[in-house]
Amino acid sequence: MVSDFFFPQSGGIESHIYQLSSKLIDRGHKVIIITHAYKGRTGVRYLTNGLKIYHVPFFVIYRETTFPTVFSFFPIFRNIVIREQIEIVHGHASLSSFCGEAILHARTMGLRTVFTDHSLFGFADAASILTNKLLKFTLSDVDHAICVSHTCKENTVLRASLDPLMVSVIPNAVVAENFRPLSYNSRGLDQVPTSPAEQRPPPTSIGPDDTITIVVISRLFYNKGTDLLVAAIPRILALNPNTRFIIAGSGPKAIDLEQMLERNVLQDKVEMLGSVRHEEVRDVMVRGHIYLHPSLTEAFGTVIVEAASCGLYVVCTRVGGIPEVLPQHMTTFAKPEEDDLVVATNKAIAALRSNKVRTDRFHDQVKMMYSWRDVAERTERVYQGITGDISPEEFYGYYPGQGWEASGDRVRSFALIDRLKRYYGCGVWAGKLFCLCVVIDFLIYVFLEMWFPRANIDIARSWPKKPPAGKTRASTAARNSR
Repeated sequence: MVSDFFFPQSGGIESHIYQLSSKLIDRGHKVIIITHAYKGRTGVRYLTNGLKIYHVPFFVIYRETTFPTVFSFFPIFRNIVIREQIEIVHGHASLSSFCGEAILHARTMGLRTVFTDHSLFGFADAASILTNKLLKFTLSDVDHAICVSHTCKENTVLRASLDPLMVSVIPNAVVAENFRPLSYNSRGLDQVPTSPAEQRPPPTSIGPDDTITIVVISRLFYNKGTDLLVAAIPRILALNPNTRFIIAGSGPKAIDLEQMLERNVLQDKVEMLGSVRHEEVRDVMVRGHIYLHPSLTEAFGTVIVEAASCGLYVVCTRVGGIPEVLPQHMTTFAKPEEDDLVVATNKAIAALRSNKVRTDRFHDQVKMMYSWRDVAERTERVYQGITGDISPEEFYGYYPGQGWEASGDRVRSFALIDRLKRYYGCGVWAGKLFCLCVVIDFLIYVFLEMWFPRANIDIARSWPKKPPAGKTRASTAARNSR
């Protein structure tokens, strides 16, 4: 797994990589993660379940993204891949420099590659145009792509000019046990509290004078709808006096929220917690009744699944892949506009006060809908498809009357001439530049193979694994018989 975004930074991509890697290890695979060095974290680290992390020291330019150098990452990447005997390189996130460079280098080394897209991008502004062109460069030679929603798939197919059959949709998931409502255990609600945050039982009903708490947990950036939040909060509080907000998160828009609170004298109605760690998110969520998610663009929105799992009623904008995430009875949708967001929040407050919503059932329903084990199984099938463990007809699908040979290019060749043909079609000037990059990358690889041969690289020992339970019992029985 390769990405610029990983722990200790918190976020949906970081959690996705960690949970997917852990479940793949449980299924018998060896998984390592390559990311850049964070403050206080360099070199090699180990996490739970023997998950090894390589924190590579590279210069970070913006929002934990490393400076793109194209070629300087290759020697370190090659050394890690050979040391760990890697067969598949799986990159995450369009804006990750490490991801794009690792996929290029992996293909040069003859490794199979997979890319997972977690974001949506437009087609009009300069930043999106540049990002889309770089994504086209990254995915021109990738074996398969994964998107977290069908909306994300449509966006990625258009941005990178991909064959839709080469893109699978595998959603995010949550660890439902880590996002329980107040006083919830396997037997249901109203059990013995297990933490200080659970000292009060959840109210069975909300009266007209009871205080309703609205929770917002998000990075405070423009694309997360912070400007909408700044405009909507005073109006929501004016229409609903018995309402308060809890806002957790950090970012450049935090100053706008603080100025709004001072301007409207709402410090006693809005509590700002700043940045919170992922393991603290549940303790913040269970303090509320409604989760407000005013994002302007979102490929999936894992946080709204976490909120629903905690028993919160969700108010969110109808953008991107969000409408695909939760069933209608758990959410109230709004247009990404100030007026509509205020109306939707008022409707949610009224629904809770009239006890029309059974939020106590949300946790068990979310637990049935989303599972990281299911995500790992579906991702494993993608790996089997690109490595030939299952036939191309079974993996990509065969339609009667359509010859398979017409789609033979879906099985990517490692031959340099075939790779250059794929890159050359990326644009009049960009295609030639991309081909030049591929040729230079190949020459660097030849140089590294000659001057730093593989025989001089020590093979790392794999983390010891417990044998399956069946084998353990069999070996114990055999030992006892002897």
